[in-house]
Amino acid sequence: MPYPVIEAVSRATDSAERSLGRALGRGFAIAVIDHLQFVLERLEKGVRIPSTSVPELRVLYPDEYAAATEMTASIADSLDVALPPEESVFLTMHLLNATRDEPNGTAALLFRRVQHVVTTVENGLGVRLDVESPDYARFVLHVQFLLQRLVSRTMLTSGDTSFFEFAKHSYPASFEIANEVKAYVKAATGSALTDEEVLYLIVHIERLKTQLRSGHTDGAVFE
Repeated sequence: MPYPVIEAVSRATDSAERSLGRALGRGFAIAVIDHLQFVLERLEKGVRIPSTSVPELRVLYPDEYAAATEMTASIADSLDVALPPEESVFLTMHLLNATRDEPNGTAALLFRRVQHVVTTVENGLGVRLDVESPDYARFVLHVQFLLQRLVSRTMLTSGDTSFFEFAKHSYPASFEIANEVKAYVKAATGSALTDEEVLYLIVHIERLKTQLRSGHTDGAVFE
């Protein structure tokens, strides 16, 4: 590897370790150097991977995303090269692998499932949600915790079904979207969501719909 690449990654890694307050390990730096060298070779040949927009990543892992964004800027400045903005996404995933005490790929799998649920809701509502809105952030975090409860088998349950039945009949469109999410989760994990979990999905979807009706101030784009 060219020494300037090694030096740039080492400096950026040191900064990320200070920012996150933990050591990232030698394997992290090696993985980033290998990835970056491949990126630089592609750029030199004029090959560009299509931009990857993953706003959920900023919500789910804000510290890692911020550190990765700083790393991208630092490396680009050190090497005097314009790195694609999606490099922050790739570096965030490298950081997650290095900082999460989970089996390899767990964070990425959770992230992909959150993305799929968000897309299902967007398709059901016929919009692209405003990724900067507080309701969007609350919804994404709710989906994350829902999927984590599913894995840990601590799903919300209640012996009282009156609220669920009320929401089911009062908000049929949101109930239908929530049911589509339930079907996806069942297919992806083999576990069924409880009525209580579906109820909270309905509530969040209704909140997003209310936001959309309030003059489209959230910047949602109708399909």
